[in-house]
Amino acid sequence: MSTSYQSGKAWRMTLLLGLYMIINFSDKVAVGMLAVPMMTELKLSPAMFGLLGSSYFWLFAVAGVVGGFVTNRVATTGMLLAMAVAWAVLQIPMALSSSLVVLVAARVLLGVAEGPAWPIAVHALHKWFPDAKRDLPVACIAQGASFGLLAAGVALPLITLRWGWRANFYVLAALGIAWSLLWLAFGREGQEAGAGQAVRVATVRVRYGRLLREPTVAACIAMRFAMYWALALVLTWMPAYIQRGLGFDGVTSGRLLAVNIGFNVLLSVAGIVVVRRMLARGASSRNARGRFSAVAMVLAGAALVCLYLSAYGPVWRVLTIGFALGVAQVIYAAGPAILAEVVPPSQRSAILAIDSSISSVGGILAPLLMGLIVTRMPGPAGYEAGFALSGVLMLGAAAFGFVAIDPDKAARNVRQGAEAVDAQAAPARSSLAG
Repeated sequence: MSTSYQSGKAWRMTLLLGLYMIINFSDKVAVGMLAVPMMTELKLSPAMFGLLGSSYFWLFAVAGVVGGFVTNRVATTGMLLAMAVAWAVLQIPMALSSSLVVLVAARVLLGVAEGPAWPIAVHALHKWFPDAKRDLPVACIAQGASFGLLAAGVALPLITLRWGWRANFYVLAALGIAWSLLWLAFGREGQEAGAGQAVRVATVRVRYGRLLREPTVAACIAMRFAMYWALALVLTWMPAYIQRGLGFDGVTSGRLLAVNIGFNVLLSVAGIVVVRRMLARGASSRNARGRFSAVAMVLAGAALVCLYLSAYGPVWRVLTIGFALGVAQVIYAAGPAILAEVVPPSQRSAILAIDSSISSVGGILAPLLMGLIVTRMPGPAGYEAGFALSGVLMLGAAAFGFVAIDPDKAARNVRQGAEAVDAQAAPARSSLAG
């Protein structure tokens, strides 16, 4: 395949990977959406349910890093297909078992299978788009995640109402198989689109410790960690908050969650449009991608803190969380684009995976901590205290990102580091040659 940009094929891959992320996030949110009927039937306490919710993330980070390093060397198409099939198969124990041990084991394995999903999908897209065009397609597949939450918010309560909560896992299994068939028919491997810096340095390698110590890389990871902490709370606890904290029924809860997700989709897309316009008008990546993302996260963090401190009505509380999640999601598209500016393409998949996996640690801690807080603080106050803590994390990460992110400077530092490593290796290569 030519390395020139092929718009039609690139956007076809974006559509397929957007569908992939819809299924991925429907899988993630399923347990959270089914919290009330599962807790009722299986007699789970909030702490026990928090354990089940967090179990998905126990090996998520390890699997993500391993998958990222593997995908540095193998095609993304086969990895994506294998993961999708595994997702489908692992829904079946969730549908059949009433044992907490079995359910936890199934969620742990699903986390292993889904751990590399986001970094591999982004890495696959980056092979199709040049740097200047990467923000929007990555934002589109990130919105696939939001649409997964939206679809789950509408469909899962209705499926539960008609056939029971277990039927949802059969539906998710069928969706995973359907996507796998589509990918077999239409999925293709891309090359590095464009013939600029990325292609010229494709064989350059830098020590991973050096890359991770770069302030720009560290700040991107910190901001994504804070964003993922908030997302994990929404995935696991938002339906329970709407029902048990705010007093809505299951179907209304699903509809409110759908409105919430729709709201944050609009805000997230608007944020990426602003980033693209800033870049088109000549703004630096530091300002357009880094500082704009940091300011957006400040707004999100402040909104979540205000949720705990202010006396909003129930619907406004739901919309406040939607606002926070929507504006903060700019980092999901801008962060990978920043990392791609800094990291050699030959190491990009691994760094994206490390970024994703470190942030996913928040997915382990956030549901567990929320479960403990809700146990000690009954009613909506416990949930809102957990969301406020997430807001504080966002404010700290945003301050770090605003100061530290500078892709141009980071890229120069990394190139100098690569040249130094190459210079040190040259005598050894000469000695071997002699």
